[in-house]
Amino acid sequence: NLELAALDAAREKFSELGAAVVAISPQVEAYARYSVEKNGLHFDVLSDPGNAVARRFGLSFQVPEDLKRVYIEMKLDLPRYNGDDSWQLPMPARFVVDREGIIRYADFDPDYTTRPDPEETLAALRELSGA
Repeated sequence: NLELAALDAAREKFSELGAAVVAISPQVEAYARYSVEKNGLHFDVLSDPGNAVARRFGLSFQVPEDLKRVYIEMKLDLPRYNGDDSWQLPMPARFVVDREGIIRYADFDPDYTTRPDPEETLAALRELSGA
């Protein structure tokens, strides 16, 4: 996954600014762990069964029927990977949360094909840290 690789590549820069990278995925724990191993990631990927966290942030969407058919044709078994048959996914998003739990920066796009750029997140971290 290119987005995960880009995050992993920027992880040290995040760390230098006192931040940690954590990804949240709707995949069940076994598949989330496999994703970390397969992609050689050096950050945690947490499992969000049923998109509970994504829904709380208003980031969950129903996979459209035409895309669902494409996934099925490509043998992408979303219900197996995510542990439910809801066919819901989270929008790609990135948040900077301070030590008090306050969201200081958010980047997301309803177009699930648009991925946040790690450099934009780094700029937000630099601004918050005064670096």
